[in-house]
Amino acid sequence: MLSCQKASALIDKRPLFGLTSKEKIMLKMHTVMCDACTAYVKQSELIDQLMHTHIHTDNESELPVAENADLKKRIISKF
Repeated sequence: MLSCQKASALIDKRPLFGLTSKEKIMLKMHTVMCDACTAYVKQSELIDQLMHTHIHTDNESELPVAENADLKKRIISKF
């Protein structure tokens, strides 16, 4: 049985590199019994989908803009 830590590592690895058959089975067995990791799978998939949508948007005006004067000052002061 996988620990939640190892299961979350596989969940994060899956969209980037894919999983081996053994890893898929181990993750499935874990998520069947672990509600927290099942929720993490759903959250991870949603975040990946939202990031993909925002990265591949054709209209830059649809992207959120973060305005933070203090952050800008800190970044500029590093130069």
